[in-house]
Amino acid sequence: MAVYLLSGDDESILISAVNDLVRRLVGDGDRGLMVDEFDGAEYTLGAVADAAQTPSFLTERRIVVARGVGRFTADEVAPLVAYLSDPLPTADLVLVAGGGRMAKSLTDAIKAAGGETVSTSPPSKAGERKEWVSEQARGAGVALDASALTRLASWLGEDAGRLAGVLDTLRSTYGEGITLKAGDVEPFLGEAGGVPPWELTDAIDGGNTTLALQLLHRMMHAGERHPLAVLAILHGHYARLLALDGLDVRDETAAAAAMGIKPGFPARKALGTYRALGSQSVARAVRLLAQADLDLKGAKDLAPDLVAEVLVARLSKLAGSRR
Repeated sequence: MAVYLLSGDDESILISAVNDLVRRLVGDGDRGLMVDEFDGAEYTLGAVADAAQTPSFLTERRIVVARGVGRFTADEVAPLVAYLSDPLPTADLVLVAGGGRMAKSLTDAIKAAGGETVSTSPPSKAGERKEWVSEQARGAGVALDASALTRLASWLGEDAGRLAGVLDTLRSTYGEGITLKAGDVEPFLGEAGGVPPWELTDAIDGGNTTLALQLLHRMMHAGERHPLAVLAILHGHYARLLALDGLDVRDETAAAAAMGIKPGFPARKALGTYRALGSQSVARAVRLLAQADLDLKGAKDLAPDLVAEVLVARLSKLAGSRR
């Protein structure tokens, strides 16, 4: 008997992980005889529990898959919680989170039954995400050298769900046993995916205007963020810096208290950025944000994308001049 709980932010990655797990559990068996699947809004966890405790027929094991279990209330999960207290040894249970927050009684029952909890969400940090891409490539039978790995991870950005399709294409094109370089991967990459907000603000704070504009375009196009959404991200970034203005802040603890956040890397990073920019540049940045806000709301007859581009270029140039 095995119990699995899979969750993840990207539905395509989550679905792929569930399919891979079920395929592994089935092995050389007959999927049609071994697997019972529950999906949609109509099924109940009572039906899932009944299927799991029904002895397998013509096969050694039964695999029960239930998707979207997060939608069930504490009362509705009771039949499955009861089953998990004494599960059938010949049944494997695959639960897929989604549709809401999991009832605590169910997560506790899964843990008590020795269940395995798997998160399919890619890491948010760049270095960890690069290693995640490498692991996914190895699992797909695709060998990448350092240049190809760096290029693919950079291209994906936040759109990690596109990775499986690219890896499938690379494997079918080149086969296995060949280590691919960046030039081998490049022809199969379309428009670059969106990027997390901190990549844009890091490029701006570093005074790298070219990179900042490239990241802005990825956020607005592939990431589908409206310029007003980008403005809100930048406003939050500079509001934190403005909270430090005029204060005798000497360490990250004091900086965190001034910004209303917990001490740690974000506070330490913001303090370093404020010190690099200085009071006058932070004030100038806030004025630029205010003007861009007016322009986006019709003060000037400019396309929203152009307003965002001008703002990002000016903020980046401002930071670059200070550094």
